[in-house]
Amino acid sequence: MTSQDALKTQVSQLPHSPGVYKFFDASQTLLYVGKAKDLRNRVGSYFNQSAQHSRKTLRMVKQIIRLEVVLVNNEYDALLLENNLIKQHQPKYNILLKDDKTYPYICITNEDFPKIEVLRQVDRRYGTFFGPYTHGRAMSAALDLIRELYPVRNCSLALTPHNIAANKFKVCLEYHLGNCKGPCEGLQSVEAYGQDIQEIKQILKGNASAVVQSLKVKMMAYAEALAFEKAQELKEKITLLENFRSKSLVVNPNIADVDVFSISTEEKGAFVNYLKIKQGAIVHTQNLELQKRLEESDEELLTFAVLHLRAQIESQAPEVLTNIALSTPLEGVVCHVPKIGDKRKLIDLSLKNALFAKKEKLQKAEAFRKKRAESGVLNELQKALSLPVLPYIIECFDNSNIQGTNPVASMVQFKNGKPHKKEYRHFHIKTVEGPNDFASMYEIVYRRYSRIIKEKQALPDLIVIDGGKGQLSSACQALKDLHIYGRVSIIGIAKRLEEIYFPEDEIPLHLSKKSAALKVLQHARDEAHRFAITFHRDVRSKNSLNTQLETLPGIGEATIQKLLKTYKSLTNIAKAPEEELAKLIGQAKAKVVYGYFRESSQSTKQNNSQDTEKP
Repeated sequence: MTSQDALKTQVSQLPHSPGVYKFFDASQTLLYVGKAKDLRNRVGSYFNQSAQHSRKTLRMVKQIIRLEVVLVNNEYDALLLENNLIKQHQPKYNILLKDDKTYPYICITNEDFPKIEVLRQVDRRYGTFFGPYTHGRAMSAALDLIRELYPVRNCSLALTPHNIAANKFKVCLEYHLGNCKGPCEGLQSVEAYGQDIQEIKQILKGNASAVVQSLKVKMMAYAEALAFEKAQELKEKITLLENFRSKSLVVNPNIADVDVFSISTEEKGAFVNYLKIKQGAIVHTQNLELQKRLEESDEELLTFAVLHLRAQIESQAPEVLTNIALSTPLEGVVCHVPKIGDKRKLIDLSLKNALFAKKEKLQKAEAFRKKRAESGVLNELQKALSLPVLPYIIECFDNSNIQGTNPVASMVQFKNGKPHKKEYRHFHIKTVEGPNDFASMYEIVYRRYSRIIKEKQALPDLIVIDGGKGQLSSACQALKDLHIYGRVSIIGIAKRLEEIYFPEDEIPLHLSKKSAALKVLQHARDEAHRFAITFHRDVRSKNSLNTQLETLPGIGEATIQKLLKTYKSLTNIAKAPEEELAKLIGQAKAKVVYGYFRESSQSTKQNNSQDTEKP
């Protein structure tokens, strides 16, 4: 299995949840950091939609050897974490967010009459900070809402009690417009102003329920007074305010420099997740797997991991948060297990990633076990058939016709012993008249591999023909005419006694009925037969529909195709009401088709009635 196949397998096991993904090359250099609302879909798009990628993206994908993901609670946190990691690591293929610009915060200054400002750098000496906010429009709308609800000053005057008492200031236009209550002239007390600031802080913390309820009451009053425009304005403000409530764990100015650890154990080992918080932001994430040697407790394992990881990245954080208590206290470091609040939420986020790492490890182990079992079967098949290479890709052919009518064929592909349905193929037999299985087999094998050669694709490791010596000889002749006979192994498998025929060998091989190698060949043969029969049934049904409808006056090929595309089968057309048919093909044609099926239905009922009468 190539590294790309291994990555695709890993991607298929990713959760449908938000997070950040990191791509590494063979030298373990970080190539790219990205965010995702749905990790499996987003990461999978790099490997499954290559035709839509630019040359730069294709070049990056070829270099990817390893993938890491970090789970977060929402898309907003994913955006912030992506921002932090790009600025810290400067990955080669990330072209955005490489400057020092950060997302904005709302700051309430530390003054007697605080101002509300928008800043990008956090300095707790200056005021109380809320954010960061990734959506500028929502932040601006919330600020407008706050200023409409609360008359807070926006001037830069030094409103100290001494200056106000000395009558140094006069009210400005904002006072006359009702946007400020004039604290500069002592018209609003510090206590009253402070009460408004406390309510604003509650809104910015996300505790806006009372304000939202008040706005809803006003909105309903406007609606009852038929003032619908004002009601709509309040509704939009409520929506913006409710969207504004969310808080981020990835960037939280209330949490300074801490290290967060969580552990999830199993019988033979444990998985530890580490989140490093610096200046309120997650700047580093890492998973560590530990194997138990003796009967170490979870506390001992976590203590070892904390010491190891902190030493590895030279962390000097004065506080450590864990999901269980450490077995030994760390000198000069505050260690505790938070139970509530934002710190507890950080522990939950870390534990979420530890559990995912454990799940991913178990899935890889199970996939390896299955791969080893499959390889064992393929090794057995190679040995039983004396094949020169391991039959990793097997292609099996089968014909299907009833007395020569509607001849079709199928080819199914097995990859690593399993059906690879993406490569299944149908064939209409084009050059053969009547029921001639040998000539039909020659045609489809020739068509399949002439195209493979033309498109410069790889040949399979083994070709299996559903049939005995006759069909096998025809397939071999097709390979000879394409000058690839001998370059690929080919066998035939007869249905009656499960005999396996080799080219130019009269004596068939009989494998044990319990042989896993025989079961792979039988599975491929049965799948090719099922695929061919299903296709033959569909073709026969379509031709039957065409034959019946073509006899009706005024019903041509275009009308038949419309009916077939809409109703799929003769039975569905027969059940359709005349009005519905008229909308599709017109009143006159609908009357003909509807009448035909009603007449056929009445005739069938009469025949059934005659058959059931007793003499």
